[in-house]
Parts: sequence; structure tokens; C-alpha cells
Amino acid sequence: MENNEADIILIQPFDERDQDGIENELRYIAEHTAMDFRFIPVKIKKWNSELSPWNAPPVFGNEGFGNGAADTLEKIKELCDDRNRSYYLGGYSLAGLFAIWAGYQTDLFKGIAAASPSLWFPGFDDHMKENTFHSEAVYLSLGDKEEKTKNPVMATVGNRVREAYEHYKEQGIDCTLEWNQGNHFKDADIRTAKAFTWLLNRRKENEGRK
Repeated sequence: MENNEADIILIQPFDERDQDGIENELRYIAEHTAMDFRFIPVKIKKWNSELSPWNAPPVFGNEGFGNGAADTLEKIKELCDDRNRSYYLGGYSLAGLFAIWAGYQTDLFKGIAAASPSLWFPGFDDHMKENTFHSEAVYLSLGDKEEKTKNPVMATVGNRVREAYEHYKEQGIDCTLEWNQGNHFKDADIRTAKAFTWLLNRRKENEGRK
């Protein structure tokens, strides 16, 4: 259940599109895990800028991508000042990509919850291969219709997610890949909840083995 005194902290960047789903997300997590957790939402004002690791041209519409991820990560680190607690970072879409990227920048996060992450992001596949991932576990998911798009960049997302899963397994990182029904805009709240839930239940199982 959600508990502000819990030693497990779930951190999630979100914007106004996610606002209405947060309650559903928390309810799902509480119903599907026995672990106590504290949830910290981090409001993002400029989605394409504040969550992007580097500049990239538009892939849909006219808005390109900035390089504000480093600044956002520094703000999130300020929420993680008690090293006696365990921190998990996650999010949906570009926030999921940001969470994965953050796992390469710091060992602060025990696990990464990446629901339908934007792994089509230009250059990110090379970044993954050339750098070291520091989190001990990562959850990946995708909708089964997400790669079936006419947009040539976004159509790569299916293969990118499959490649990421295989890459993490080869690196000895505990990773799972779950396929959901629907396109990118279906059940974002529940998909994100399932990502965090997997990490919490994995921790519960590991504690039970000790």
C-alpha cells in the first residue's frame, strides 16, 4: 500500500495527460503487491524538452526534442537524499525512455519501470550499447500495435524494445518484456502500474529468498 514512511520510493515524471490516471495507477499497484511504497510524482511542463537526453528533430508534428534530461535528473536526485531508502524510477512513453537513460547516468535507482518507452528515439540504441547500465532490474513493455505505424521512425520501436530486452539479458540484468494489447495511447496508467508492480514484487521475492 502507499505509505509516506515507506523505505521504497517510486518516482515518476508526468504531465497533465497523466494526471487523471495517477489514482488508477496507485490503486492497481496497491492491489497487486504486498509491499509498502511511497509515490512521488514529478510534474513535467515541457515534455519533449525536459525528458530528452539530447536534441533531435521532430518525428511527429512540428515540435522537436531538447536536451533537458540532465537537468530533470538532477532535480530528481534531490528527492533521493536518504541512501537508506530504495528508489525506483519509471514512466510512460518519453518518461520511460528518460528512466532508462537515467539508469545509465547513476546507480541511484534499484530498478527502472519503462512502460511503452520511446526507444525509437534517434541514437538511443547506440547509446545503450556503448554505455553501462547501473540499475539491477528493468521492466519493458509495449503495445502490440505500437510498431504498426506509417511513421518510419516510430515504427522501429518494436525492434528496439526487443533488442533492448536481449541486450539487458546478455548483460546479466534482471529484465522482463511484456506485450500489451492496443496502440500507444491505450491504458497508459495501468501499463505504468504494471511496470512498478513487477519491480516491487521482484523485490519481495528476492527478500523472501534471504
